[in-house]
Amino acid sequence: MQSSPKRILALLAGPLLFALVILLEPFGLSGKQALVLAIAVWMVTWWITEALPMPVVALMPIILFPLMGVATTKAVAAPYANEVIFLFMGGFMIGLAIEKWNLHKRIALTIVNLTGTSGNRIVLGFILSTGLISMWLSNTATTMMMYPIAMSVITVMEGNDNTKGNLSNLSVCLLLAIAYASNFGGLATIIGTPPNVQFKMFLQKTQGYDFSFADWMKLCLPLSLVLLLCLYFVMVKWLYPNNIRSSASAREHVLSELRKLGKLSTPEARVLVVFATTALLWINRGIINELQQRIILDDTIIAVMGAVLLFVLPSGTAKSKALLEWSDTKNMAWGILLLFGGGISMADQLEKAGLIQMLGDWMGGIGTGGLFLVFIVALVSIFISEVMSNVAQVIVFAPVIAAMAAGMNIDLLPVGMAMTLGASCAGMLPMGTPPNAIVFASGKLKLKHMTSTGFVMNMISAVLISLFCWYLLPLFVKAIH
Repeated sequence: MQSSPKRILALLAGPLLFALVILLEPFGLSGKQALVLAIAVWMVTWWITEALPMPVVALMPIILFPLMGVATTKAVAAPYANEVIFLFMGGFMIGLAIEKWNLHKRIALTIVNLTGTSGNRIVLGFILSTGLISMWLSNTATTMMMYPIAMSVITVMEGNDNTKGNLSNLSVCLLLAIAYASNFGGLATIIGTPPNVQFKMFLQKTQGYDFSFADWMKLCLPLSLVLLLCLYFVMVKWLYPNNIRSSASAREHVLSELRKLGKLSTPEARVLVVFATTALLWINRGIINELQQRIILDDTIIAVMGAVLLFVLPSGTAKSKALLEWSDTKNMAWGILLLFGGGISMADQLEKAGLIQMLGDWMGGIGTGGLFLVFIVALVSIFISEVMSNVAQVIVFAPVIAAMAAGMNIDLLPVGMAMTLGASCAGMLPMGTPPNAIVFASGKLKLKHMTSTGFVMNMISAVLISLFCWYLLPLFVKAIH
């Protein structure tokens, strides 16, 4: 199998830029600092160009840092076992069980059935159901769950000769709405999107400030809902009006799918109990820990406990002995866990080499502040995440933002949260987030649809995140503390 010229160039670009950084010694860097920067440039280049799969690139620190004498293999490999990785592993396993027993489909179809089947209401139903599910599962898993349901509804609408309106706009609108709602819904909870967990851990480690699961929801759920509503109005009232009235055939399709599911099955009910229990423990762990000191819960313990319970509880059917079996995990996003580890390892070496502090000092010297700074940080974060992993982005830039805030003598929380929330809102490019890539693969979208819609939502997201972080975030923090 021959490689394309584009891929060959992408593969060569990484080591060439690595060598260039070593030779030129930019910013007066030399020795270990130049080596660490060169390795980071190599990794980021391969991430951006997709020369290799992103999880494979995330393994590069284990090779390059020890070979270059920057750090030992033991030190470089340790971040791959960070507690955040196990938090997401637990969450992914709960998501697998929900998908395995079709609980996600029941939730989505029920919401669409409640909202109605006119073009606008179908879009609203998918936005709400996708956003709700994405609060608890990864945006990738959520999009993969909702995508086939959306495609089936589009097929029914296209096959109905009585449908009057713009079916093309409805198709584009539905697919983009699923991708963007998956991203916006994830902002509402700590586990909804990886950057949230990463920034929470950074705050706890460096500032001694700990967001509980419930605190994060109180802070970010309103913002998530406003973004979802803005998404609805932008899509159906401005960019893609469909003018399709309530369709009996689409409603019958939804009802038919619900009838096929039948009553809540035994395994569905058991998965729902595990899911609800896990969510309640996440939300109330602060209260539980305050009431007693013998058993101290954290989000990782709760996630892994919920996952293990799924392997323990019998399904009650002949299809599977337990609610979740190890063979089911072949569908899990293992690559995301490697990506976490590689990003954390790279950021750890950047920090130890003093590069993060240097960048923070430089940014702090710009001399601006206030709402404008928060907006710039949110805007830059959103557009950087179009070409860079949002996890790696937060890992790399959280220390930079902290150093900048310290240098300017301003509160870290507003600018840090703007950077974190912005990292999950990329909408212009298929490579921006996995949900974008999934819906773009449908063949019903052109790049211009995603770039134009994504640009509008990027700007709206930057404005809303900035206003939220500057005006409302301090009030919420003061209220809950």
